[in-house]
Formats: sequence, C-alpha cells, structure tokens
Amino acid sequence: MAGGAIESGRSVASRVSAILMAFRSGGTHSLTELAGLAALPISTTHRLVGELVSRRVLERTEGGTYRVGLPLRMIGGLAFPFSPPLLERALDVVNDLTAVTGAAVRVGVLDTEQLTVRATVPGRGVADGFTEDPAPAYASALGRVLLAFSPADVVDQVAAGTGALPFSPDRLRRLLATTRLARVAVYRDARGRCQLAVPVFGTGGTLLGALEASVSDPRSGLDQIRGALLVAAGSLSRQLATTTRPDGPEIDSADATA
Repeated sequence: MAGGAIESGRSVASRVSAILMAFRSGGTHSLTELAGLAALPISTTHRLVGELVSRRVLERTEGGTYRVGLPLRMIGGLAFPFSPPLLERALDVVNDLTAVTGAAVRVGVLDTEQLTVRATVPGRGVADGFTEDPAPAYASALGRVLLAFSPADVVDQVAAGTGALPFSPDRLRRLLATTRLARVAVYRDARGRCQLAVPVFGTGGTLLGALEASVSDPRSGLDQIRGALLVAAGSLSRQLATTTRPDGPEIDSADATA
C-alpha cells in the first residue's frame, strides 16, 4: 500500500495517537517498528516521533530506539518508582535544604530498567520532571545510596558492568553493604566535591528516592549537612507515608544487597 494511501483521511491527532498506542505495554521500539505498528510511512513516523522527542513525550535511547518520555510516565504511572506527589514535595525539600546548608542539593530515583539515576535540583518545576544523570549509578553518593537499598538483582546488573572501574564487583557490593548499614553514602567526585546522600522511605520501608548534598570543601560542616539531610529525609518520608512504588516490592532481608 502506498504511503499516501496509508495516511489518507487520518488527522495528525490520529497519527500521533497511533504512535503512542504502540507503547501501551511499555518497552522500546525502533522507528521501523513504530511505523509498522502505527501503519504510517517511515517519513511521517520520523517527523512525528522527532516532534514528540523534542517535547519529551518520547525519549530516544542510546541504542537508537524510542520509549515513553518521563512526563507521560508520570501521568500514566508506567513502572517508575516515583509519582507526582514525591516530585512535588521533594522539590520543596531540596529548596529548603539548599537555603539552610548552602550546599548543592538534589533528589533522585533509580530507573531500574535503564540502571540510571534520575534527579532534579532546586529551581526546576514539577513539569520538568526528573532528568537522567549521565554518570553511572555507582559513581555518585545519590546513586550508591539508591543501589544500597535496591533488590539484589538490580545490583547484580550494575556490578556486571563495572569491569572498567578500579574496583571489583565484590568491592562494589561491600561498599553498598556499608552504605546500607550506615544509611548514608559518601563519595568524592572527579572535581573533588564531597557528596553525601541518604535514602527516603515510604510505608513499610519501601525505597522511594534519595537526597544528596555536595560541597566543594570536605571540611565545611559535613556533620551538620548530614544531620540536615537525615531530618529532611525523615520529614519527606512522613509526608509520603501513603506513597508506594507502583511495581516495586518492599525491601526486606531477602531482597536487599546486604
């Protein structure tokens, strides 16, 4: 069937809807797959998908495929460990923490499908959502504290990709076990900044996210910053006591890394 015939009589809304409906079961699709599922020519699919990516309705993965973008996931609740209430309330907390400590503060969650940290910082709005941290999950205090309270299979997947690091997968597991015991992660980044991060829990010990603060001088009141982070995390946990992960199990001794 010719491309013009495929598109005949179809509105733009109908074409866009057909593309989005291809993701009704989640997952990722190539451009060719989307064109076939939506019954659209490749050229039309390329143009519409490009517009959807530019508006963050869809995201292009490193492998060149496409998936539902964060704003749409937040609306639909598609297998992500956070909801708009978490983001909304956490933004207030990071703003307060920044004002009180003078540190660079962010709140984040772990994308267990992509094994990446997604975070937001003061000055961003709820509509901006969380954005992907380019650093590997194990290369920040925020990522380490999230991994420390994640199921063992998630940690195993991350550990399997640590061959280029100066430490072994077993060393990573020990670091995470220590973090879990202390309930705080400490990390010195490539710029020499010292990062501290603490987990944020929901009902029944469900991991919802984490708070991180970083300072350029490790001597600049880390104890006070750690205390402020713990107080803020406890406050946020209480506010989100009824918020749970849509598909995530509660963390217990059988699932945890330690």
